[in-house]
Amino acid sequence: MSDETRHRENHGWVGPFLVLLGGICIGFAPIALRDGVSPDMLGPQGVAMWRFIFAIPILFILVLLIQKRLPVRPTKFIVLAGVFFALNIAFWHWALVTTTVSNATFVVSLGNLFAGLTAWVFLKDKPHGYWFLAVVIALLGAGALTQGGGADDKGVLSGDLLAVIAAVFVSFYLVCSKVARRTMSGIEAIFWLTCVELIVMTVIVGLSPEETFLPRNLPENYSGFYAPLFLALVVQVAGQGLIITGLGSTPAAVAGVLVVVQPVVATAIAWGRYDEPLTIFQIGGGVLILIAMGLASKRLQSS
Repeated sequence: MSDETRHRENHGWVGPFLVLLGGICIGFAPIALRDGVSPDMLGPQGVAMWRFIFAIPILFILVLLIQKRLPVRPTKFIVLAGVFFALNIAFWHWALVTTTVSNATFVVSLGNLFAGLTAWVFLKDKPHGYWFLAVVIALLGAGALTQGGGADDKGVLSGDLLAVIAAVFVSFYLVCSKVARRTMSGIEAIFWLTCVELIVMTVIVGLSPEETFLPRNLPENYSGFYAPLFLALVVQVAGQGLIITGLGSTPAAVAGVLVVVQPVVATAIAWGRYDEPLTIFQIGGGVLILIAMGLASKRLQSS
């Protein structure tokens, strides 16, 4: 066994581990959004816009500290990935106000899972055989996890269709980010992604009559900024940053399955924070997702 092969085997787990950690961080996003959106503060798209605003200076400083230079110029794939991610966030937020949270979360999870198919079509990166089984199990798990607690009567076809559109965008985002990571570091990639995402989201807020650029309770109360600041630190800088960094050495198909840990984390947090106990059915769904992540990682062990 050559030194290069041994090194690859010893460190091949790092990328997927970073993606998994990023998925765990992203699991806090629905909780922060639920706490941060109210009639007297920001709307859902405004929260997303300020999430990117707060994240950009932090990411720029991290680029300077880590790379010891200014960020390299963004590529077309970074721009595309940023546009796709911003549109994913916008459509997912719109879906949340027109269908149930469980429906929107489940449908958007499909985009993560089917990133492998997108990579297969556009990058000729055929997933390992275990991946197909992992996707089926993850679909069953995600569907079970989002049943029971908190469903209401808002489940309408239009909201579910918005979530489907968001799922398509998230799969394109993962694949474009994977390509972009071939030519730049993870921290530079997430910096430029966030810049593009801010531009797109600012346009969306400006075109949305129900949205405002500033919290409606200013200047009496600045609490409207708490949720987007939390999202910037935990979800954008930590979560998305870890995923983009990990994508550099993780197949898109595997990353898509690992990121489905998000609804597991969100459901567990909601259990304690909102007193939404899990049913046996939901617990079983979480276990299925964990099994699916283990199967997806088989590709790494076999390659």
